[in-house]
Amino acid sequence: MRRTLPAVATALLLALTSCATSGPAGPSRVGSPAATPAASRQDAAQAEQTMASLRRVDDLPLYEMTYVGAYDPTVGTDAAPPSPFGCSLFVAAGDPARPLFARNFDWDANPALVLRTDPPDGYAAVSLVDISYLGVGADPAGDRRLLDAPLLPFDGMNERGLAVGLAADDAATARPVAGRPTVGSVRILRLVLDRAATVDEAVAVFTRHNLDFDGGPPLHYLLADASGASAVVEFVDGEMRVERGTGGWQALTNVPVAGVPEQRRREDRRYGQIAAVLTDAGAVVDADAAHRILAAVRQGHTRWSVTYGLRSGEVRLITAGGGERRYQLAVP
Repeated sequence: MRRTLPAVATALLLALTSCATSGPAGPSRVGSPAATPAASRQDAAQAEQTMASLRRVDDLPLYEMTYVGAYDPTVGTDAAPPSPFGCSLFVAAGDPARPLFARNFDWDANPALVLRTDPPDGYAAVSLVDISYLGVGADPAGDRRLLDAPLLPFDGMNERGLAVGLAADDAATARPVAGRPTVGSVRILRLVLDRAATVDEAVAVFTRHNLDFDGGPPLHYLLADASGASAVVEFVDGEMRVERGTGGWQALTNVPVAGVPEQRRREDRRYGQIAAVLTDAGAVVDADAAHRILAAVRQGHTRWSVTYGLRSGEVRLITAGGGERRYQLAVP
């Protein structure tokens, strides 16, 4: 059943500009703060432990929370999506000992959440969530709608060193395949983080599902794993296309890459800047250098810049206000 936002929240969301959306099968929960979360499969103690872990760490505002217990990543509710501005992502794997995934997330001034998950039937992960899509405001203390936060990863990395992020692609169209379940265009990231250890496994997760772009900007996705492998997943003329990374790096902004010559891709300003630096560096960059690249292509509406060390497990996050946070995920 389609759910609708209260009038004020709907007006706010329609006014926003962003690089991604959840789509009609995507994860936006609205209602009272005491409403039963759709995704939670926790017992009462686990839910309380999760809520008790919430803390504010930055004036973005940025929050952190550790999710305790199980959730169902397949349940869905809807939200009216915003229109895209742009995001910038890249993988640098010129040094096979330290492949790195990086992204700028460009959005409106909404609160964000760093979420740790460790589902009993999936991989542990760290992901970043825009909690406005849950109907949660800048003061989320005690708001049990946060228990649906696992449904909303806009980027993240799991314990196997598999990372994924998204960006708007206005040209994308996805044609449903009979017999496959349909998921929202952000929800697919949760399924990838929970179930995939490699790029090949992540592509297989995409292949097993139909994506629903209705009502919001269509998307494309960048994947990378601890081996340094990477791929862009796009939807061209209704069909899923996979563009594998070559030459030690791969970048993604808001222009299609599947079947597009590299010189054409570089006509996009942000893509061209990223490509030039990574080419000159032989695709060898550490987190400091990656953040300098992200800073060079950041926009006025960039909400966060994050790097994921695919073998080190280090997550380094810089928010729009300049605050920096570091997290460590145990990876093999």
